[in-house]
Amino acid sequence: MSIEKQDGFAVVYVRLKDGVLDPQGSTIERALDDMGYQGIKQIRSGKIFEITFQKDGGGKPEELIDEICRKLLTNPVIEKFNFEIVK
Repeated sequence: MSIEKQDGFAVVYVRLKDGVLDPQGSTIERALDDMGYQGIKQIRSGKIFEITFQKDGGGKPEELIDEICRKLLTNPVIEKFNFEIVK
C-alpha cells in the first residue's frame, strides 16, 4: 500500500488505563530481570495503529480518527488513546 500526496496519515496509540493490570507488561518485566537487565521499574504494553485516509473525505480528520478509536479500536472501559495526524 502506498501513500499518495492527497492522503492523510494518522498514528493512534492505545494504552491500558492507569490501575488496570497489565499481565503482558509484567511478564516482560520478569523476563528482562531474568536476562540480567537491571533498573527497569515498569513496562506497560499497548498498541499502535497507523491509518491512511483520504483528506477529501468530507469531514475533519481529527473527528474521523477520534470516532474510529472510540467505536472500534479501543475498549473504553480499560483503555485510553491518543493520536496524531502526521500529514
